[in-house]
Amino acid sequence: MVRVEIIANQSVEDDIVEKFEHELPDLEYTILPEVHGKGRNSHKNGNNIWPEENFLLFSYTDEENAKKIKELVETVRNRFPREGISIFAVPACEI
Repeated sequence: MVRVEIIANQSVEDDIVEKFEHELPDLEYTILPEVHGKGRNSHKNGNNIWPEENFLLFSYTDEENAKKIKELVETVRNRFPREGISIFAVPACEI
C-alpha cells in the first residue's frame, strides 16, 4: 500500500479530480481544500499579502494506482506548467 499526496494550487483542483473520476473511478481519496504554506517559488497563505491557496489530496492505494495517479498528475502539470503541482508517495501499512 502507498500513500500518495498531491499538493497543488487550487486553480488545478478540478482538473485533477476530473482526471481521477474519469480514469480511476474506484479510487478513494480525501481532499483538504485550504492548505497554506511556502513552496520553492511562492507563498500560499490565503491572506491579503499572499492570497492564493493550495489544496491537498491524499489517497491510500496500491502501487499500480499510484503509478496511474502520477501519470494523470503529469498530464495536468504539462497543461499548466506555471501552477505549483507536487506529488509524493510513501509506503503505508494499515494497522
